[in-house]
Formats: sequence, C-alpha cells, structure tokens
Amino acid sequence: MPPRAATGRPPVSDVLPSPHIVTVGVRRPGYGSGGKASTIQVNSFVTTIPDGIIHHYDVAHYMLLVVISPTEKTLPVRVNMDLIHALQHDTDPVTFSPPGVYDGRKNFFSVSKLSFGDSREFDVTLPLQEGEKASNKGPKVFKIRLTHVATINTEILNRFVAGKQSHDNAVLTAITALNVVIRMAPTMIYPFNVRSFFTSRERKDIGGGLELWRGYFQSVRPAIGRMLINIDISTGTMYKAGPLLDICLEYIKKPDATYLSPRRGFPDRERLRLQRFISGIRIYTPNPEGRKIARVIKKLSSHGSSDLTFSLRDGGTMTVAQYFKQTQNKPLRFPDVICVEVGQGALIPLELCMVPAGQIMRKQVPPEKTKSVLDFATKKPEDRLTSIKNGLEVLAYGQSEYVRQFGMNVDTTGPLSVQARILKPPVLKYGPGSKQRTIQPSNGAWNMREKRFFQPAVIKNWVLVVYESEKRFGKQVAQDVIDGIIAGCRSVGIQIQPTKVIAWKNGQGDIGAGLKEAGKACVDMYGVGPNLMVIILPEGGNDIYTAVKHFGDVTMGVATQCLKSSKCYKAKAQYFANVCLKINVKLGGINLIPDPASVAALTDPHNPTIVMGADVIHPAPGSDGRPSFTALVANVDSDTAKYVAECGVQTSRQEMIEHLQSMAKNILDKYMGYRTKMEKKGPNTAPKRIIFYRDGVSEGQFQQVLDQELSALKAACQELGINPKITIIVVGKRHHVRFFPQPNSADKDSTGNCPAGTVVDREIGHPSEFDFYLQSHGGLLGTSRPAHYSILYDENSFSADALQSLSFALCHVYARSTRSVSIPAPVYYADIVCSRAKNHYDPQAGLDLSDSATNLDSAQAETSLDAFRRGFKPLNQVQKFLMYFSVRRLLVFAMKNLR
Repeated sequence: MPPRAATGRPPVSDVLPSPHIVTVGVRRPGYGSGGKASTIQVNSFVTTIPDGIIHHYDVAHYMLLVVISPTEKTLPVRVNMDLIHALQHDTDPVTFSPPGVYDGRKNFFSVSKLSFGDSREFDVTLPLQEGEKASNKGPKVFKIRLTHVATINTEILNRFVAGKQSHDNAVLTAITALNVVIRMAPTMIYPFNVRSFFTSRERKDIGGGLELWRGYFQSVRPAIGRMLINIDISTGTMYKAGPLLDICLEYIKKPDATYLSPRRGFPDRERLRLQRFISGIRIYTPNPEGRKIARVIKKLSSHGSSDLTFSLRDGGTMTVAQYFKQTQNKPLRFPDVICVEVGQGALIPLELCMVPAGQIMRKQVPPEKTKSVLDFATKKPEDRLTSIKNGLEVLAYGQSEYVRQFGMNVDTTGPLSVQARILKPPVLKYGPGSKQRTIQPSNGAWNMREKRFFQPAVIKNWVLVVYESEKRFGKQVAQDVIDGIIAGCRSVGIQIQPTKVIAWKNGQGDIGAGLKEAGKACVDMYGVGPNLMVIILPEGGNDIYTAVKHFGDVTMGVATQCLKSSKCYKAKAQYFANVCLKINVKLGGINLIPDPASVAALTDPHNPTIVMGADVIHPAPGSDGRPSFTALVANVDSDTAKYVAECGVQTSRQEMIEHLQSMAKNILDKYMGYRTKMEKKGPNTAPKRIIFYRDGVSEGQFQQVLDQELSALKAACQELGINPKITIIVVGKRHHVRFFPQPNSADKDSTGNCPAGTVVDREIGHPSEFDFYLQSHGGLLGTSRPAHYSILYDENSFSADALQSLSFALCHVYARSTRSVSIPAPVYYADIVCSRAKNHYDPQAGLDLSDSATNLDSAQAETSLDAFRRGFKPLNQVQKFLMYFSVRRLLVFAMKNLR
C-alpha cells in the first residue's frame, strides 16, 4: 500500500468519494494494492482552479445582407473565432476589457459580467487580410448577439475533485470553461481541430498533395484531489500550400497538367476520386479588382474551361476560358483542363486557384500513406516526453492573457509523478506433449518453443489456392508452402495430412467460382470437401482477400487462411508457426488457456462466467450513406479461451448497439449449448455472471450505455429465463494519457516504456467514479498507450484488484499472438469483427465499401443505407462456433486509434 501522510491522514489520492454524491458509473469502492509498487511520470501538469465567478454567454452569429433582414448563418469555426477577436479588440474593446474566451461555436466565458446587461447585438466586420483589397460594395457586416445564460461558481470544481460534488451540468460547464481558456490563445494563431492545434515547426512531406504537421493536444481533466492539464503531441494531415493544380497532379501521380483534360481522356473515375480528395478545401481565387477571395471547393467540372459555357446578361454565351481572358486579362495556359465549382455554381480553372497553408485534411488518410503517418507520429517515450516539454513553450500558459485573466496557474516545472503498480502476469497453460505446460510471460511476451496447443484442431482435408501466376509462384514454391504448413501444424499438435489439391486461379476472375472449383477438386480426390483453404495472395490483393473471406467464411462455411505470396518464398519455420496460431482457432481448437488459479474470478465453478466484448465502428468522415457495423463477442467455454461472434449493420454513426438484445440472446444460447454438449456440465449451464466490456464509448455516452445497452442485456437474460449478475466496463483507447518511466528507473523495458502490467488508479483517476489505467502490453514501437477502464455497473461487487488482474489476464489470451495485447481479447476480437463486416457483402453486388468520402444528399444517403441493410449476408452456420475472425490487424488498429 502507498505510504500515509506525515499527519497520519491518508494522502489525497487515497480519499474515497462522499457517499451522498450521485455518479454516472460505479462509485469508487477503494484502490488496488496488488503488484509491485513503482513511481512513474504521466504527461499531465497540475493547474490551479480559478477563484470566484465565471460568466457564461450564448453566442449567435448573423450575416447582414444589404436590405434583407438578418439571417442566422452557420459559419466555419475559424471565421467565428476571427469575428469574436475583432469584436473584442476592434469593435468594442471597452466592453470586453478584460477579454473573454470563446469555443468557436456557442459558448463565451468572461471573468466579469459584461456591462451591457443580459443581452446585446454587435455589428462586426472582419479586418482585411494581407494582400486583400477592399470591395467596392463595402465590408461584409456580421451581427453577433451575446446572451448571458449562467454564472459558474468555481468552488464546485474544488468540491468535485475532492469527491464531495456530483458530476452535474454545472461541473461540466465549468470544466468546459477552463478548456476554452487554455485553448483560446493557440487557436487564434494556429490551425486547430477540437482539442489540438498544429504548427509548421516540424513537418514532413508525404506526397500526394499532403504533408504532416506536429501538433499539441491539451485538455483540462479533473483528477483525484486536483485539476490537471493533459498535454500530448498529435499529428495533423494537412493539404500542401500552393497552386491547386500542382496538388491535383501530385495526388493523381501525373506530371503533365494536360492529363486533367477530359478532351484527352481524363477518366471520370479518376475525376471523382480527385473530387473526393479536394472537396471542402478553402482556396483563394482572382477577382477583377485584384482582391483575394476565399472560396470552398464543392466539386470538379466534367469538362474543361474551353468547353464550359454560361449565359451572359445580354443573351449571349461565353466559355469559362474566354471569360478569364477577356474580363480579367488572364489567358489560360491549360484551357482544356477541368475547373473547380465553388459556391452558387461558380467555375474557376484549376490553374487560377491557390491553396493557403494550414488546412487540415478531415478525411480518411489514403491507405498508402498510413505507414508514413505512423512513422511521423511514433516517438520513443523519452523523445515523446521531450516533445511534450517543448510544447509547453508553444502553449506558453504564462504568457496567455486569457490564462492569466482567469487566474489559472499551470505548474510547468515537470510532468506529474504518480504512484503505480506493476501487476503479476497470469500463468498460461498449454497442452499435453509440451516440454513446459505452464509459463509466466515476461513483460507481456513468451514463445511457442516446444509447446503444443491446449486443444489442437484436426485438418481433415485441405487445399492450396494460388492467386499468382504459376510462372511467379511455381510448383516447387507451392510444395514448400505445403511442407512448411505441415511441419508447423505437427510441431504444435495439429493433425494434418499433405494435400495434392493445388489450384492456380486468376485474381481478376470469379473468386467464388474458383473456390468452389477447388473444393470440388478436393471432393473428387478424397471423397469429401475441405475444412481448410489456404489462399496465396499477390501484393495488393485486398479485393481478392475480401472476396475470399466472403465466399469462403460467409457463403461456403469453409475456414480460409490467406498468406501473402512475398512472405511465402523461403519462409522460415517461425512464419508457419505463427500461421498455425490462426489456423487452429479457426478450426475449433484452443491455443492456450489462463491457468485457473490465475483467474479465479473467471473459473470459479460456483459462478460460471461469460465475458463479452462489444464494439461499433463508423464510416470514415464524409462517407455519407455508409452504415455503422456492430459486433458482440463472448467466450463459450469455461476457460474463457474459445470465443464466438455476432455481427450486425445499423444506422450510420449510431453509437448504441441497435440489436444488442437479440445478439446477446444468441451468444448466451451458444454459451449454454456449448457447456451442455461439449463440456458435459449438466442441466445448470446458465452463467451466474456477465462481464461486459464495451469499446468505443465516450464519457458523454456512459448514461446511454446504462439506459439502453444494460437494459438490452437484462432483456436478453429475461427471454432465456436466466438471472446472472452483470458488470459493465468501458474500455477507452482514444485518450492521451501516457506512462513514462522515471529517469534512470529500473522499471522499464528495452523500448523505454513502462513494463506490461503497469496500472494507475490514484492521482490521475476520476475524483469519484471507479476507473483505472492499465498498460497491459510490452512496448514495440513508440510510446505505449494504456487502456482506460471505467466501471459503469457492477452487481458482482468486484474489488479494484479483482478487475485489474482480471483485465490484465484477458489481455494474454488473444489467440493470434504470443504477446499480451493492449485491451482484453474479447474487446480486440469485437473490433476485428466490426472491421471484417464488409466481408458479409457480395463483392459483385456493386455496393461501394471503400472509405472514400462521398457527398450524398439525405435522400440518397438513406437509400444507400437501405441497400447496405438488405445486402448484409449472415455468417454461414458452420462458422458460428469457430473463431473465423482470428487475424492480425495491428497496423490498421494503430492507425484507427491514432489521435
């Protein structure tokens, strides 16, 4: 246990919340004590809480259009920020002294009540930008109305962090106000998104019209006994500054502007791909008076400037190319090249558009750029902490007039040191014939040397299907693969015989028909179809992979194992041993189990337990008409090693799982059926406990989980006539808390990260609710991210130690790996099942499953969603009890969670 304070009273971090306060999740019952004590650093900095009152105003923007009455208009956040800055420093500096802070949308906060009373409107004009000339029509006038809506006594924050105040709207608004205070100064200077801003001090050109900028994330977070500012580095993907034409050519990888001419065969497919990339970019365009006019790109024209005509007021017509030559004295160098369409249908030739610096690309990063982004974003712990410290100079809290005015003092002398513990890893158990049946991982890693699977599968008949030409991937290479798989399987106990069915297929042909032909060849040779198809894929064979998984797993019900051809040439035994980890569970085997003594909470025979993992993934930003996909994964065995999955499709961007009741009922039914038929547990096979890990839910949605998903779980149990006790734990990955070893500490691994099993539940935890941070995996690249566990509901009354050790143990049973993973295996599986949902669609059905942004109106989007719902194919019954989803997805997983 941590030491007591000299006064005899417990340290602030040991104080438990008052019993009278209301919490969303479970009130913290106590702190963990298991494991080896350690002191680490976190990327948080202590800040004082302001004294006194903060005044909250609501902001509404209007644009004054000549003689027309003012009309409320949604403006870009950057324009809103500029308007408020102009209001406070140019329009009426007397009223706004000292200046207040603004979030760019609706909220304005001031340390004093403004002199105008409860509400007032102001006329505001934006100052001219550098190089911009005034319009003959005069400046554009905006009306801004501020309305006083609340006063905030900051004493509630002192009570909240002390565990004596419920988390109500007043607390939430007060925390919001402090966040707006610290973000105000940098957002007036730098490009920004919600909580990060980016500078060009450190950047990297990654090609394709894009570059990466180093950014800094900051967030005020309440903690136990104090308020903290969490600071981290982040990465912004930016459009390059300069001529738009150059960016377009770089994106489509062509050196000559004439390629963008429809007359010369510029394909519509390429034009639409380019349109998706540049739509939404702000550009500067020429004006007859020489003014710079900012416009936003809507789409690209289907014809070149010399072929696009418009009507003149006198009844004649003119082409776009003629217009710019005659009225602006700008003859075009490339009159056949397409134009951009900006507001109200105006067409501007590409060569006349300039892209200003500092524009964030708010779309999915192109897949081919993923590695470049990760390389830029990845920093070793020591380097990351140095960058964070350097970021304090950019943030410059002491120099911000807003931070000073609100009375916040930030301790920037160093990152916060906190109490941590390093948990003991679980004991893992392998099968008979292993030289060492039980092992204890070291820093989240172990090996398969001379070990046999706990329950090896049997490969009855199998085939090898090659989607490479026989010239590149010949018979001898194919035979080497067969020999390698056989040797790998036998070394771990899988029963397998050689196959004589080797089929070379055309990847451009009908994938489903090719797989059926290979299966029929197996029937003709052995009298029975295969229970495994090993597929050799060419480089860039993603479309083939998706089709194989659809026709193999979903339609035919045959397990498929895909291998890249480049990995198979002269592959070593270790490669095929790793392949066997996936094959075994896909065929119903079990690789390893946690030793029952290590996970007593899961293996208590008097309290049979089912562990569930649930997730929802959403389409990429801007991808209208795509659905969201849901997954529920759970163990069916008593050793929590064999998992089954349910997958569904639902309304786009809906976070709560729509069909959780039916999904949970199906899973529970499988659990009871497996225990009855396979484990012979007798008639009483119902679970006594459900531990439900939920991924991907923000703190603001915790109450919805309790209202909707907990109710759905209880309803599923009621349908089945069972009454297990339920525990709900949200696993958060998209946060910016990082652990760093103390300088010269022995508690770090070879990558400089804190060791696997490092847990913190004190200084940086929630002031009143049951949560903890656990870094369960050893470092590989960069700085490891701990997972944040928030316990929302707990009828099982687990202690902190019980849930921390249980969660850590579940990170060691991910079947694909001989390393612990960053989140419990059922949650990881649910994430993978969601991502594989596209395999449930027939590749020939014509549904666009790419992550490219698509601009659709609401009616088109709804029609598209209906098509996705109808086209979703259920999993083949043969695969229902098999772990068909055991795949490696670490790069995609890392990219998804990069913030």
